[in-house]
Amino acid sequence: MLAGLTGRSRFRHLPRTASGKRATSGRAIGRVAKREQRAAYLFLSPWIIGLVLFVVGPIVVSIVLSLTNYSIIFPSHWIGLQNYHTMLHDSIFWQSLATTLTFVVYSVPLYLIVGLGLSLLLNMKRRGVNLFRTVIFLPYVISGVAVAILWSSLLNPQFGGVNWLLRHLGIANPPLWLQSPTWALPSVVLIGLWSVGGGAIIYLAGLQNIPAQLYEAAEVDGAGPWQRFRYVTFPMLTPTLLFVLLTGLVSAFQVFDIVYLLGGPMGGTGSALNFYLLNLWTQGFGNGRLGYASGLAWILVLISGIVIVAVFKGASRWVYYEHEGN
Repeated sequence: MLAGLTGRSRFRHLPRTASGKRATSGRAIGRVAKREQRAAYLFLSPWIIGLVLFVVGPIVVSIVLSLTNYSIIFPSHWIGLQNYHTMLHDSIFWQSLATTLTFVVYSVPLYLIVGLGLSLLLNMKRRGVNLFRTVIFLPYVISGVAVAILWSSLLNPQFGGVNWLLRHLGIANPPLWLQSPTWALPSVVLIGLWSVGGGAIIYLAGLQNIPAQLYEAAEVDGAGPWQRFRYVTFPMLTPTLLFVLLTGLVSAFQVFDIVYLLGGPMGGTGSALNFYLLNLWTQGFGNGRLGYASGLAWILVLISGIVIVAVFKGASRWVYYEHEGN
């Protein structure tokens, strides 16, 4: 604002045109624009400095470290692509990658479907629905440590509440859950349903943005509940579905805290919970192979990036944007 006032004061003595307005020279306007640009960069400089120091800088450093055998104790040496070559012959790398991809394949579609179903129920105009919305959303904001401790107790094979209920339902030999290599991964998928309310609330916001006249027109045409969902609700909700899908994929690739608390740094019984990030943490901070861990991180970035790009490429086939139909 000060720069603008200063600029206008410079134009006070310029000659007037036939219409009575002062003629401003291009040079004067250019000086004012440059002054305002410098002021803008000055105010943006704290954010730019923070971006370089805490985002761009670490990214560049991690790329460089992935090309070395860097560790905390011993001096580092440049080894080029040796870390990436070592991964190809590392059975733990492939096992952790397979565990993470399996979790992604099973959990993401399940959470999408359950979240959508809950949102349809929460969108009904019923007494006390606001209370249910709050109750369903609360587990989403609870700390992962508290969730892990809670479910570790509930899934205890001898004294847990889940197996107690199953025995009362007539199942004499319920699963061992986290203590079984077969049931450990499904247990983590089951625990993830605890926080599916976050996605349900996002779906709910999308449902409430669908114009009511579309449903009215569908009812006039004789459409039933299923046809209204298929031809009105689902197409209008696909942008929200795409958002929840992308955030769900990113979260599924980044599972770490809950499996570390449930299975320990070795990934639980039979390493069934040795997720990719858990292996990365073990290699970097447990074994001191920080260069190798940096390479693992960039492989995860590459894999998740390919998946995200593939989703975006295929989104044009099933995502409907309202303005495209106009």
